[in-house]
Amino acid sequence: MLIEFRVKNFLSIKDEIRLDLRASSITDFGETNLISSERYKILKSAVIYGANSSGKSNLLKAMSTMRRIVFQSFEKSSTSNLNIEPFLLDTVSENEPSLFEVTFLLNSLKYRYGFELTNSEIKSEWLFEAKINAEKYLFVRENDGIDVNPNYKEAKDLEEKTRDNALFLAVIDQFNGKLAGQIMMWFNNFITISGLSHEKYKAVTFQLLEKKESKQLLQSFYNDLDLGFDNLEIKKKDFNTNDIPDNMPEYIVKQIMSDLEGKKIVDVKTLHKKRNPLDNSFTDVEFDMRSQESSGTNKVFNISGPIFDVLTEGGILVIDELDASLHPLLTLSITRLFNSIEHNPKNAQLIFSTHDTNLFSYGKFRRDQIYFIEKVYNFSSTLYSLVEYKGDGGISIRKDRKFENDYIQGRYGAIPFIGNVSNTIKEWLEK
Repeated sequence: MLIEFRVKNFLSIKDEIRLDLRASSITDFGETNLISSERYKILKSAVIYGANSSGKSNLLKAMSTMRRIVFQSFEKSSTSNLNIEPFLLDTVSENEPSLFEVTFLLNSLKYRYGFELTNSEIKSEWLFEAKINAEKYLFVRENDGIDVNPNYKEAKDLEEKTRDNALFLAVIDQFNGKLAGQIMMWFNNFITISGLSHEKYKAVTFQLLEKKESKQLLQSFYNDLDLGFDNLEIKKKDFNTNDIPDNMPEYIVKQIMSDLEGKKIVDVKTLHKKRNPLDNSFTDVEFDMRSQESSGTNKVFNISGPIFDVLTEGGILVIDELDASLHPLLTLSITRLFNSIEHNPKNAQLIFSTHDTNLFSYGKFRRDQIYFIEKVYNFSSTLYSLVEYKGDGGISIRKDRKFENDYIQGRYGAIPFIGNVSNTIKEWLEK
């Protein structure tokens, strides 16, 4: 369970920003939208609004980048580049390390893990544990070495086995550290998806559709969303060069053949009813999912696997541009699965960015679940929640405000400042 994500000096993010999923003291939708335990109240979801190029995607990319660094750490060689891009619009920041940190619950304990790094090396790394309130360090890594808590036995004598560009946590995991392995599994359940490029995630959907119980669940989900087909079939076949389009460049053909030779490929067929008006009879007709269904239907299919995987197993799902190609009612239906007691028994969390302002009115989000991101005077991104926003006279925003209207009118910021486009076009046409 994610409590907080922190990032600094990465892409458009210069100064530290925090996505805090600890619930505030407001009472809105407390029963459905919060994960409650003895000591913590955590948000089940967070929605991020902002203008194009404000930094929404960069914030979510920071999460996927942290996950990538964690899992690729031990695979790389000592000369491998870590592929980190700091904030480049400042002569100081461009030469400083980037920072990533997560605070999370694991086995009812709170952990705080993070690191600072450049393209070539890990500058610092830390892991803290808190049983009640006070934190104790398990290890702290600085330029001059790694300080391991004497009670953290699984990390003993591994300091010298850690390369400059490798995470100490990954090294402990490689040597079968129990806690390190559990933290790695937590990161494995921290899934990030691009709402614009989602093809690769359909493999999870395929896996669920191969199981009878989950196939029935997914089919009911598709029917409830009124996607227009009655059923679907997954067909596997041996890869054949005839499946490659004729006009594809030769070098791509060779790469595809190298990757797929001897493997199975999967076709998804949707079933539709075809009516014969002469006798009013119906027969099933197959459509190819990719070529004959809409981009929105393809997107729902591709991301439905990860959605139901985290809902049934638990975890964190991060989706950039969730609303892209989706009708607002589809977006609403997906978000409500997470802000639910019935459909989210494992307390999965959803973090997503969107331009869909309908969610202000119909999404039933708490004010502390709604975040805004915008660029400030130094061209860097800053993040704040609606519950933090102070209106006229420093007064907090009431829950009965018309949030959608306020946002469109610029009351909360995080909207584009659009010039007089019509005049620009008019002047161009008059030339």
